[in-house]
Amino acid sequence: MDWENVGKRIRKQRELLGYTREALAEKLEITPKFCSDIELGLKGMSVPTLCRISDVLGLSTDYILYGTVEADSLAQIIETVRRCPEEKLPYLENIVRTFVRSCEK
Repeated sequence: MDWENVGKRIRKQRELLGYTREALAEKLEITPKFCSDIELGLKGMSVPTLCRISDVLGLSTDYILYGTVEADSLAQIIETVRRCPEEKLPYLENIVRTFVRSCEK
């Protein structure tokens, strides 16, 4: 298992969602130090912790462990958008529209 890349995927999603490491640790019911060790790839995790990470971050366990995206990646995007604070949604909409326009060129 490539724990370093597992940790990078977890950290990337945590930062994308705007969680501090301490806030994520609290949601996962683990210590901030253990959360840090996971993100740095220094330690693995139990199946229950993996499942909590998947739930809290809105990522599939396959993606967390292997970096593979499920066929239904749109559902993951929608779940990520749902976690966006309501007051930030106009900014997110602007970002998405700009990104989509850039892909059309």
